[in-house]
Amino acid sequence: MKRAILRAATFVAVCLIFTSTHAQVEGSTEIDSVAASTTVQNDSLSNNLAMQTDTAFENNKRWFFGCGFGLNFVGGTSLSLSPNVNYLVSEKVSIGVGLQGNYISIKDVQSTTTIGGNIIAQYTPVRMLTTLLEFSQLNVSTKRETLAGEVKDDFWESALFVGAGLNVSRNISLGVKYNLLYDSDESVYTSPILPFVNVNF
Repeated sequence: MKRAILRAATFVAVCLIFTSTHAQVEGSTEIDSVAASTTVQNDSLSNNLAMQTDTAFENNKRWFFGCGFGLNFVGGTSLSLSPNVNYLVSEKVSIGVGLQGNYISIKDVQSTTTIGGNIIAQYTPVRMLTTLLEFSQLNVSTKRETLAGEVKDDFWESALFVGAGLNVSRNISLGVKYNLLYDSDESVYTSPILPFVNVNF
């Protein structure tokens, strides 16, 4: 009788120990599963936020407006203004179109007003430097003083500029550009070299 009671007590103890151990293992597994699920959800949320941030950054930076200024006193006075809109193709390359207006005056000789459009491509190899290639098509209205009196003339002129500028800040660059199509006898420009200031916003 005592032996039977001892066996029953031993069996009950073993069952209790097994049940307790199994419950602990299941609890640990459930905690690990919840932790893993939480980690996956957090990672997914972080990735989604990162993607949204990158998308917003790209949308905000793809398009930007600019305005170029030019001033030259070589051989006369030359002023230019060229508002433009640009599209960022990559982090270093942008293309754009714009309008351009120029006023050129050579005292007691002639004065010229030009209005037209331009196409511009810019490449920024490093943060501090921007290079450009610009084609302009301009309608030229000029007045010349001659011995016979004032002579007016209207015609079209093309200009192809290559240039480089120093990015003095995030939105402002200073530089010079050179007109590859410059002809001293026919060009509306007083010099093939034109300093410029460009402001982006």
